[in-house]
Amino acid sequence: MMKRPKTPLKLELPLIAFLGFFWMAIWQDFTLGTFIIGAVYATIIVRVFYLPPLRGSGRLNPLWGLVFALRFLVKMVAASFQVSWIAVVVGPKVRNSIISIQLRSHDDLIVTLTGHALALVPGSLVLDVDRTTATLYLHTLDVDSDDDAEEIRQDALKTEALIIMTCGNRSDVAVVRAEKRLGRMSGFSKTERDAPFTHRGDGPSEAARDAERAAGRVDEGAGSADSAERVTIEEVEH
Repeated sequence: MMKRPKTPLKLELPLIAFLGFFWMAIWQDFTLGTFIIGAVYATIIVRVFYLPPLRGSGRLNPLWGLVFALRFLVKMVAASFQVSWIAVVVGPKVRNSIISIQLRSHDDLIVTLTGHALALVPGSLVLDVDRTTATLYLHTLDVDSDDDAEEIRQDALKTEALIIMTCGNRSDVAVVRAEKRLGRMSGFSKTERDAPFTHRGDGPSEAARDAERAAGRVDEGAGSADSAERVTIEEVEH
């Protein structure tokens, strides 16, 4: 059995209470006795077996929760009509795609809520979750171009942002507010992801450097220093 640092019981109480209500729902018996039995089983599960600890942020913003709920309902209705249209008009010719979406938060609760919020919308399904990088792999309908994929990715990040503003921790909330202040999402944009990677040690070719040196634009000492620096970088890498 894997060992993990013990989580204080008071931090596990919300999860135990949820599992107690879940037990009542399974048996369709909403009585105090059924809840107590479910809570006992839940306590054994969360204290004995290995589970990722769900540590709450300690904050809940009902206003942002209402904004998220309204947006979620609108997306559910709109996606239902969209999937119906695709099924009737486009049919088997529809193009699907699997899109990787790296979330801002590494909090297990935020990642789980975001994944469920995306999967519950008709036309999308979370196929896999990379917990180490907080990356969701989302299967979506009717994706014809990279721009369509990027639009879906940005929409998913907006969903995560609303969940963070509702119940995320303060550091994640600060990231979302910084994005709003800077006017851009976290991570790389599509243009930045598509740009070729430039090695830090790479510099102008020797022919280009000789041409610049002949034109008097490059100092010999600087050229030697740059060359020595590149050799040093290469030696370190090898």
